[in-house]
Amino acid sequence: MEKNNYPLTRRRLRTDTYMRELTAGVKLSHKNFIQPLFAEEGLSNPRSIAGLGSVQVDTTETLLRTIGFHLQSGISKFLLFPVPAKKYGNEFDFSFATRMVKAIRNRFGADVWLSVDLCLCSYTTHGHCGLLNEDHSALLNSPTVELLSRYAAQLAAAGADCIAPSDMTDGRVGAIRITLDALGFENVSIMSYAAKFSSQFYGPFRDACQSSPNTTGLRNRKSYQLSPFNPGDAIATALRDEQEGADILMVKPAALYTDIIAKLKESTLKPLAAYHVSGEYAAIEALAEKGLVKREAAHVEVWAALGRAGADIIISYASGQAKKWIDRIEY
Repeated sequence: MEKNNYPLTRRRLRTDTYMRELTAGVKLSHKNFIQPLFAEEGLSNPRSIAGLGSVQVDTTETLLRTIGFHLQSGISKFLLFPVPAKKYGNEFDFSFATRMVKAIRNRFGADVWLSVDLCLCSYTTHGHCGLLNEDHSALLNSPTVELLSRYAAQLAAAGADCIAPSDMTDGRVGAIRITLDALGFENVSIMSYAAKFSSQFYGPFRDACQSSPNTTGLRNRKSYQLSPFNPGDAIATALRDEQEGADILMVKPAALYTDIIAKLKESTLKPLAAYHVSGEYAAIEALAEKGLVKREAAHVEVWAALGRAGADIIISYASGQAKKWIDRIEY
């Protein structure tokens, strides 16, 4: 008999849906998803966000309904972005954020896990993530860290489960951890925006939070956010946050930075969160609207990529659809 030259190991792991399900190296679960929430002070009706489809900025009243809807969809973890009515220069009032946290906690109790974004970009008159010097040419690191630590303490006292500092100032994770522990909030966790890049893909988010830089001095955030061209700085920054007490390390954006997720996964045992940001999400929505991709399948494909890279947690504007979409994945 003539000897066969074809390989003995063939495509049997791809033969049918059952085999593909059994042997899939990435297992997605809606329980690992976080849904972002936006709430704006003084808003009379919810407002839409350019590029984000059904995602909206809620009023103080509709926010609770939005959370209730997501709970029915199997999502119980949230990341809240409070948008105050007033902008500030030096003196800040965080009472709107704390009222929202209290309202969520009073309505839903332990049925939800609530993380709150910690930043000043939606509070400041200039749109930057911290306090600026007199001529607005530089961000003041230490005064910003002190203010954020006080803000974190107020959020913890209001009932937040997790503080998520996104400002990228140096030393803020350690300062927040020390402050929380000193006040008896040892069980309040920190999900650090540990590798947050200066990116073009935050546009819809900035519309939602009204947080675009608008000063004639420091015109962008490149002096304190990470450069897309310096992956080593991203890893070093994330590992520093781990040493300072961060419980979860986040990479933002996510789909464009799977290499950072993968490298960081090799260097830490901390859980990694991947934030599929507004511009990345909007790109899929725009393609789907033109019929160039299947919306559901495209989002799930991105989630699979984040899982392959090493993400343990996915922050997505489509988290509310995760259970339904994951349940009907065609492997």
